[in-house]
Amino acid sequence: MIMIYLATFNWGWLLASGLVGLAMGWIAVVHRGRGWSTTTLRKVAVLIVALILAAVFHLAPGRAGYWLDLGLVMFAAYVIGCAVGSWLRSLVVARYAAAG
Repeated sequence: MIMIYLATFNWGWLLASGLVGLAMGWIAVVHRGRGWSTTTLRKVAVLIVALILAAVFHLAPGRAGYWLDLGLVMFAAYVIGCAVGSWLRSLVVARYAAAG
């Protein structure tokens, strides 16, 4: 029920986070820097899982829980936008390479 509320009243923010993710996925295809270490990736994954579990079990009541839910949904929209942007960019680059 809370997700319907979030989507209904915060659709603009969700759309904006998805569009920013799309733009970041489009421009961030080329990676020349060092990536995160395995330890850092594990810590971030544990943090995200802990936040999701806190949202699922309603450990943050009231306004804090609302902001937690909204933040997680916006993060998901951003990550999905990044994936779509990267995928679209790879399609464009593949077509350009095949034509040239």
